[in-house]
Amino acid sequence: MRFLVRLLAPLLILGAASAHADNTETLMQRYTGKVPGASLLVLKDGKPVLRKAYGYANLESGEAATPATHYRLASVSKQFTAAAILLLAQDGKLKLDDSVRHWLPSLPATDQAITLHHLLSHSSGLIDYEDLIPPGTTAQLNDNDVLRMLSTETRSHFAPGTSYRYSNSGYVLLGLIVERASGQRLPDFLRKRIFEPLHMDHTLLREPNGPEPAHRAFGYSEVDGKWTRTDQDLTSATRGDGGIYSSIDDLARWDAALYDDRLLSDASRKLAFAAQNKVTGEDDVDAYGYGWRVHGDVRWHSGESIGFRNVIVRWPKQHVTVILLSNRNDPEPYRTALSIAQPFLGD
Repeated sequence: MRFLVRLLAPLLILGAASAHADNTETLMQRYTGKVPGASLLVLKDGKPVLRKAYGYANLESGEAATPATHYRLASVSKQFTAAAILLLAQDGKLKLDDSVRHWLPSLPATDQAITLHHLLSHSSGLIDYEDLIPPGTTAQLNDNDVLRMLSTETRSHFAPGTSYRYSNSGYVLLGLIVERASGQRLPDFLRKRIFEPLHMDHTLLREPNGPEPAHRAFGYSEVDGKWTRTDQDLTSATRGDGGIYSSIDDLARWDAALYDDRLLSDASRKLAFAAQNKVTGEDDVDAYGYGWRVHGDVRWHSGESIGFRNVIVRWPKQHVTVILLSNRNDPEPYRTALSIAQPFLGD
C-alpha cells in the first residue's frame, strides 16, 4: 500500500498542477487572442510559480504581450511615491508630520493643517484635481498645473485627519515634495533610489518628451464592440499619482524588497503596511496605509487609467503575491487575481 502511495504521489501532484493551470487559463480567457492583453505573475516563497502573458501589447503593430511588457501602472504607482517619501524621512530630509505648506507654500492657508501623513493616507480632505480642470481644456495637465489649481482652492471635503477620501491630488503633491526635499527630479530620484538598487532595469516614470518604456503596451478601450486605442487622456501626464511603467518581472524584484530592509527600514515598511486611516463602505478595504490598501492580512492596490487595469495583491504571511497587469479598460482584474491565488494560499 505504501509503495502504491509513493508511486501515485507524483501523478497526484502533476494532476493538481494541471488543474491549477486549467483554472488559470479559464480565468484569463478574455485576455486571449487578437485582443489587448495582460501579463500575469504568481510568486510563492519568492519564486515564480506562474509567469505568463496573453494577448497583444500593440494591436496595430501585432506585438504580442510578454512577461517583459511594460504597462502604465496607474495608481499602483502610489506605493513607489509613498516609498520615496519614506526614504526621505529615513534620510532626515523631511518628517511625516510636516505641513504640506512647509514644502509647497503656494497652497492656501486653509491647507496649513494638512501633513504629509494626511496626504499619504488619503486623509487630507483635498479637492480632487480632476474636478478643477477648466472646461475646454485640451492639453495634458502636469504636476505644476495641479499645484496651481489647488493653490487657488480653499474648499475641502473634510478637516484633515477626520475621514477618508481617495485623493490623486494628494499623491501629485507628494511627488512634488519628493523633488523639493531631495533636490532631484522625481523620475531621477525614483530611478536612483528605488529602481536601480533593486535592478528594476526597465521601470521608469514616463513623462511627455521623456524616454519611452521598453516593450511598452498601449492602452485600449472597447467601443461599440471594437478595441480602440485610448492610451492617453488629460490626466495621463501627472506623475506622483500614477505615471510609472513597469513589468511583472521588475515588480517581482519590488515585491522581494518588501520582505526585508534592502530598501526600506523595518520601521518604514511597518508604516507603509499599517492601517493608517480607516475605510468604510468599500469591499475588501478595511483601511489605507501609505500607498497600500489593507484588508485583514492582505495588502493590495489596483491601478486604473484610460486603457489600463492593473492589480498587485500580497499575502505576506503566506508569502504569496499575484501581479496582473493589462492594457485594456475591462475587466477589472482584482477578483481574477484573488481566484488565481487561491490554490497557492493553503488553509
